[in-house]
Amino acid sequence: MVGTGPGGNEHLTEAARQAIAAADTVVGYQAYLDLIPELIVGKEVASSAMMQEVARCRLALDLAEQGRRVALVCGGDPGIYALAGLVLELAAARESPAEIKVVPGLAALNSCAALLGAPLMHDFAAVSLSDLLTPWPLIERRLSAAAQADFVIVIYNPKSKRRVEQLGRARELILAHRPDSTPVGVVTAATRGDEAITITNLGQLPEVEVGMRSTVIVGNSKTFRWRDFLVTPRGYADKYHLG
Repeated sequence: MVGTGPGGNEHLTEAARQAIAAADTVVGYQAYLDLIPELIVGKEVASSAMMQEVARCRLALDLAEQGRRVALVCGGDPGIYALAGLVLELAAARESPAEIKVVPGLAALNSCAALLGAPLMHDFAAVSLSDLLTPWPLIERRLSAAAQADFVIVIYNPKSKRRVEQLGRARELILAHRPDSTPVGVVTAATRGDEAITITNLGQLPEVEVGMRSTVIVGNSKTFRWRDFLVTPRGYADKYHLG
């Protein structure tokens, strides 16, 4: 399983490049394969559409068990809301003899955080608003717990064509524990040609365009905006003189 990062090839790790170069076959969601065309020239490529993750992982395992060197490509990091866990679940269920390796990639949460400055300098929680595999009541409980505990909250999958109300509900749950002035950063298509970065707050979040490729980072009680940066203090100012 190979993580290709947020999209820009300059953020692809050397380990990921080597893993793809060494592969006989590259398997992946077509949208991710389209981001690395120069890396898959001359290779057997098996692509599939969204919502075909199980079939994609089974195919990768089948090919690996046949002795092929397979790179199963995932955007971001394969172990964060991606396919590493599914592959290992499938492999465990059938006691696969395939040699399996996870090659990490730059995840959305840290690539988007870097574009916003330093919002993840203290404890944070990541919550996906996709209820395709997780019941929505459980997502709500996790959001409320993270907000009450004053975690910075990274929101994955905030909106899609089908899911248009979940982000508004998440905002309501967070507002129960934080003021509407709480800083919020929205990054869409990080490191890609149509990258968009918006810094706002909980009160004005409904006015910001958020889509399938967006990641939303909600600050904690200490997070502040300075120029075009979001900063969550680690606590140095409480112990040292920073002036």
